[in-house]
Amino acid sequence: MPLRLAVRDITLFERAVRFARPFRFGAVVIDAASQLFVRAEIEIEGKGRSVGASAEMMVPKWFDKRARLSPDETVDELRRSLVIASDLYRTGSAFDTAFGHHASRIAAQIETCAREDIPPLAAMFGPAEIDKAILDALLRGAGVNFFDGMTANIAGVAARLSPDLDNDDITLFLAQSRRRDRVAVRHTVGLDDKVEGEGGVADENENSGARYFKLKLAGNPDADAARLVRIGRELAKRPNAYHVTLDANEQYSDLNNLGSLAHRLRRDAALAPIASRLLYIEQPMPREVTRTSPLKDIAACDFIIDEADDSYGAFVAARSLGYRGISSKSCKGIYKSVINATRAAKWSAGGEKYFVTGEDLTCQAGLAVQQDLALGALIGITHAERNGHHYVDGFADTPPDEAGAFLAAHPDLYARAGGEARLAIHDGDLLTGSLTAPGFAAGVHPNWPAMQAFRQPKARTLQEQTI
Repeated sequence: MPLRLAVRDITLFERAVRFARPFRFGAVVIDAASQLFVRAEIEIEGKGRSVGASAEMMVPKWFDKRARLSPDETVDELRRSLVIASDLYRTGSAFDTAFGHHASRIAAQIETCAREDIPPLAAMFGPAEIDKAILDALLRGAGVNFFDGMTANIAGVAARLSPDLDNDDITLFLAQSRRRDRVAVRHTVGLDDKVEGEGGVADENENSGARYFKLKLAGNPDADAARLVRIGRELAKRPNAYHVTLDANEQYSDLNNLGSLAHRLRRDAALAPIASRLLYIEQPMPREVTRTSPLKDIAACDFIIDEADDSYGAFVAARSLGYRGISSKSCKGIYKSVINATRAAKWSAGGEKYFVTGEDLTCQAGLAVQQDLALGALIGITHAERNGHHYVDGFADTPPDEAGAFLAAHPDLYARAGGEARLAIHDGDLLTGSLTAPGFAAGVHPNWPAMQAFRQPKARTLQEQTI
């Protein structure tokens, strides 16, 4: 049964994270970023106060790829999204369900951000992170874990933002959901990552025994095909079966360019080690091109949207264009993931295949990876990209006592290796058993006094507003 709550306080922090190796995706290379932390205090009606937390990397040039913006400017957009959302959630906070607080503020969030030229995908980042912290506080205050709480719809997720669904569709989907004990890791091969030999794609010291691989594309059909041939040769050396997904991060300019790659995948025998094991292609074209480009004949291969998922109606629109799936990322909103998974289940009941995938925007060890993993394990995701552990060395610059607390609370998810606590991958899988502590998938919280202060960004004014 849904519980009602009021938001009493929201505090933002951040922590610098250094990467162990550069990560190139799309047109950007990052070797460091800031991780956001949210601390939310709520009052649960009839139960008193409770504190929750969330965390997420503020990745530059992903939420907003416009060329005129610097990487730092796109991160400041995320900071502004958080500040705007914090103000909205704290203002007029009467008792409502967790989802009700989200649903009653999301339109104002998008509108306020638009006045500062912050696009919808970045605008939704702020509410996504605050919602996770509020849900954590709600679950902790109620003394229940994420899976049991969500199965009972403790957050009150409803169809008010998704008119194509009924409330009963969502309630039934959640009631039938069960935690997956294991979620397979999908290993990311970035555009600058080594392909052959030691340290290459088939080296189990690098891929952690993964059976699934996510291969980044650069947007040039010839160059991408040649690189996929090389990767395919390496993966074919593995003794175990494997599957692949391809991710272009909006780099294919149009359908003609994308069609050229699809043609090669269908016809080039040298690409068979990839094409025969290809599950889907992720966000091949820019989000604005995606919205006006039906896939038509190239939809023989399954495609999903990711960066184009910037509203509650995005999956419905993508379906009409020939897309079969959509990504789940907790940085885009946990409630939107639940609603999209409900849609996929309902549409698939009609005989066609629709699905939600698990993708990772460098979720770091600790709160971020645990909450995202739990979300995927709830909504039926069997394998998920996990690039955070590959590009960042364990808990990175997290204070040792904090990393040790997470290791102690989640011994199935972390292990000591080389003197550091790192993600523990068991035969290519992550285990979810310890994510059942009361709260949103975490038995402990970060060390708040050790956090860096949140960098307050300046509000932007559009030029036309000053005329």
